[in-house]
Amino acid sequence: MLEKFFIARKKLYPQNVKGRFRKLKSRLNLLFLSIYCFSPFIRFERGPSAPNQAILIDITNSKIYFFFIEIWAQEVFYLAGILILSAVALFFVTSLFGRVWCGYSCPQTVWTDIFIAIERFFQGDRNDRILLDRKSNFKKFYKKTLTHLSWIIISLITGLVFVNYFNDSLSLIKKIVNFNFNEISLKIIGWISGIGFMTYLMAGFAREQVCNYMCPYARFQSVMFDDNTLIISYDKKRGEDRAKWHRGESFENRGHCIDCKQCVVVCPTGIDIRNGLQMECIACGLCIDACDEVMHKVGLPKGLIRYETLSHLLDPIPQKKFRFLQARTFYYSAILILVSTFMLISLIHKPQIETSIFQERNPLFITMSDGSIRNVYNLKIINKNHENKQFSLSITNPNFAEIKISNHDKNNLTIPAETALDLKIFITIPVQKINEITEDQLLIEMILEDLETKKVEKISTLFIGQ
Repeated sequence: MLEKFFIARKKLYPQNVKGRFRKLKSRLNLLFLSIYCFSPFIRFERGPSAPNQAILIDITNSKIYFFFIEIWAQEVFYLAGILILSAVALFFVTSLFGRVWCGYSCPQTVWTDIFIAIERFFQGDRNDRILLDRKSNFKKFYKKTLTHLSWIIISLITGLVFVNYFNDSLSLIKKIVNFNFNEISLKIIGWISGIGFMTYLMAGFAREQVCNYMCPYARFQSVMFDDNTLIISYDKKRGEDRAKWHRGESFENRGHCIDCKQCVVVCPTGIDIRNGLQMECIACGLCIDACDEVMHKVGLPKGLIRYETLSHLLDPIPQKKFRFLQARTFYYSAILILVSTFMLISLIHKPQIETSIFQERNPLFITMSDGSIRNVYNLKIINKNHENKQFSLSITNPNFAEIKISNHDKNNLTIPAETALDLKIFITIPVQKINEITEDQLLIEMILEDLETKKVEKISTLFIGQ
């Protein structure tokens, strides 16, 4: 019954291909995997109070470390800026070069490519895998077993590397190497297993289904395309009418496409690019390598399938060739430069000492036995430095107000490195000065002075007098 509403998945057997884009994909796969696997092990000295792991997402202490950049929980707007930069950069690249992110950089593409390479190593190329799936014997059993064991190992390694970004990588690997699994929390084991399972499922089985049905990027990519976007294109003027070709046969009065379907069998998403650009195309360029190889064999010029703009394909004059410098290049570049500059300046001038103060509301004020009036405040001081700091707290306006800090000396406040100190402050207006308060609310101004550097942080609040 459900078959009427859903199309059953047709298993794909992508064929291996050699060429410049295949080499580029392989090299980029190696580069991205190296970055992913080794980044958690890079060290970056920050001081005795901070972790020396260059890239670390410290969930426990609500901090993110990226070399010299440190983002605290209250600085989440930096993450928003990073997401904006990433989105604009992706839109920028897509508008110019199509879905090159999908074809060369997307984790789903990279891991699927690795899993297919392992599958090919144990089971053979396309035809061998098709024949193997039709059999039921011991040869099929052990080849499939070795394939899936390799997939599971790579998936678990992927999960292990992932959790290293959230934990001290050297310490975690040391525990695993020494088989000290009792020192590893169940959460870590759960995350390794979860990420490993999803990698095994997505790269081993879902594959092109993720691109075709799960990823939203494929759905809205066409909004960013125009006639000057560089995309995978089949030259119909040159290729049609297509027909089978036999050695020695002339190509006069016929198209150059010999209908070998090599562009189809190498495609990781199983589409026929000769039918035009399709949502499933990830712009990996493997169909170009396959077609170029066939054109070379039959003695025809390469480029029947190529990266090309639609405008140049329809009207092949030099002025309509792909040009990097276009109006949208400047628009996107301007946005990227503005956001990047704003974030960089903000990070450079990011304060290392932050304060926040709020008044206790119940009661708003207290009338003391001698007639003076007192307000109670909660002051929070965050020391983002990697060394302990000593401060003094004093009132600058009005000069007749008195300040007292519960359980602390206002002239010597010690705040440990990378910690926050919560203080209860009592500000009192003497009875003889109450008449000088002309309004119900009085502006209180304080300064927090670093005893070593003499830098001053200004703090303002209101005093409730009636």
